[in-house]
Amino acid sequence: MKQFTSKTQKTGEYGELICRKYLLKNGYKVVEANFSTRSGEIDIIAQKNNRIHFIEVKSVSCENTEDMTTKNTYNPAENFNNKKLEKIRKVSQSWLGINKTKHETQIDLYLVYIDKRNIRHKIEILDNLF
Repeated sequence: MKQFTSKTQKTGEYGELICRKYLLKNGYKVVEANFSTRSGEIDIIAQKNNRIHFIEVKSVSCENTEDMTTKNTYNPAENFNNKKLEKIRKVSQSWLGINKTKHETQIDLYLVYIDKRNIRHKIEILDNLF
């Protein structure tokens, strides 16, 4: 099991937990979390309606619920670029090969804004990036 020690890592871990709960609540089956290869890692692999979703989660903590927009705070999507997308694509191909599945697939980006008081959160979804 991966150990998260820094404040940023703990925020990321909490964001992934929020995402998994969201996915389960919305009819997804979480197939795997933190799947890693030498090429990289996929935060969450989920399935819904015969489609596999490879999900990258980017999280940021906010001072209060009013700051939970990309206009008023750091945008976690800024840490997602073509290089990261290519890594996820490669790792997803490894997962598909290991699991020998023929499901349709897509790569999604979930942006999680977390109130520092952990009272509320907001999720923005950019789906089917690849």
